[in-house]
Amino acid sequence: MKIRETQGVEDLIKSNRSFLKAHLWGEWKLRDLETDQRKQLPQPPLQKPYSEEAPLIDLVPPEEFTVGQMPLIEAISQRRSRRDYTDDSLSLEELSFLLWATQGVHEIIRDGTATRRTIPSGGARHPFETYLFVNRVEGLPSGLYRYLPLQHQLCFLYSEVDLSDQVHLACYQDFVKNGAVVFMWTTIPYRTEWRYSFLSHKIIAQETGHICQNLYLASESIGAGACALGTYNQDAVDTILRVDGDDEFAIYVSIVGKVE
Repeated sequence: MKIRETQGVEDLIKSNRSFLKAHLWGEWKLRDLETDQRKQLPQPPLQKPYSEEAPLIDLVPPEEFTVGQMPLIEAISQRRSRRDYTDDSLSLEELSFLLWATQGVHEIIRDGTATRRTIPSGGARHPFETYLFVNRVEGLPSGLYRYLPLQHQLCFLYSEVDLSDQVHLACYQDFVKNGAVVFMWTTIPYRTEWRYSFLSHKIIAQETGHICQNLYLASESIGAGACALGTYNQDAVDTILRVDGDDEFAIYVSIVGKVE
């Protein structure tokens, strides 16, 4: 989308500022909305389905973690956006920890219709999927993966010779190719819309911050660094992830790598 006229830019700024405000919550009471949940339409699944033929990789379970023991006050005080990475790989345990810290499931509740996770989510809707471009992780071939939080497993999706170049070009940043892993989160808006209708989108925007801040702090605690990207090529990232760009689309990207 290109805004050519000054007035168009000003209108867009005004509109986007309004989106950040909570006016709609005051004007519309949730109890008065005819949401799909109130219509008793089927609830969207807690986790995107995956192919039965897809290879699954077991991750290190949270109760066995030996990493991430840094005191929280140190992780917060050291947190930076880090763009210079060593050539060291992440261990599978370290990747398991980062995934659990950002989308890990504590328990399944409400007769299996909701989950409690390591980040908060309005109405326990958790409208995100975590995709990974694995560049350097011990024991994992390079390629694209998706995290399955309900099973705490990785699902291998595909690999291509030039996939690293594709991710690098889609993210507009030279340091992307140097990271060990690129986290690419998508949102499936209907998970939240099913319950909150048009009130959902401010919630979804807020919750991406919960995820990424956990990634920053968890990365610091294992001697790694993260750098979130607000700028990326939407169509290119959606194409890499093989999502439709409408019912599911990329919403946030972050690179993680070991640091000196």
